[in-house]
Amino acid sequence: MHQVNPQHAKLPDANQSALATTAGVYGIYAGVLGMEHGFFETLQGSAAPAHLKILASPWELPFPFGHEPAMTLIPNFLATGIAAMLCGLALIAWSARFLRSKRGAAVLALFSAVLLLVGGGFGPISLLVVACIAASRIGKAPKAGRTWIPRALGRALATAWPWFLIASLLWVPAEFIAGQVFHLQNDHRQVLSNLNLILSYPMLGLFALSLVAAIAREINGHAATPQ
Repeated sequence: MHQVNPQHAKLPDANQSALATTAGVYGIYAGVLGMEHGFFETLQGSAAPAHLKILASPWELPFPFGHEPAMTLIPNFLATGIAAMLCGLALIAWSARFLRSKRGAAVLALFSAVLLLVGGGFGPISLLVVACIAASRIGKAPKAGRTWIPRALGRALATAWPWFLIASLLWVPAEFIAGQVFHLQNDHRQVLSNLNLILSYPMLGLFALSLVAAIAREINGHAATPQ
């Protein structure tokens, strides 16, 4: 009877889904945010930015960093906005359909870099870093994973993964609602103690926890699968 070499055994789709879902959802979310930045940039018309760093939104939105900080190498707001929306759309399509391909993670990283340079905003980059790491691990059987995640902690993280993912997606809408209710004023100083950054820390933590929990879910699923 033919025996499968454990080193070449692939994980079942159910065990790959946490990483693939995390990468896909965050990639799509970042693409939507990039398009949103691009839309606001087009509203500023065919004007030249004063610096590489720009404010994508022509007005203050009531949530942390609601002035939509971004950067662009294109010396025109209208062209920058169009480029950001096109790149965001490409990110959405790639994240939804092609992440499992051979170069899925590499192309995602390329789109991420382009989005940053054409006005897609600084916010989506934290999402895309997590998405790229998750995409690079899709379909790869864990090797030393069980040595750095204790078994009990790994099971807890694997169980909590969907909740970390959902919470991370709801954080910005919750900030927007809170900003409307409490009339949040954006602080352009961006020092470590200001409200913008304080409210952003938990969101960044949820991104990281979603990635670690997705990896833990794969490790636990792999450990439970007969080789």
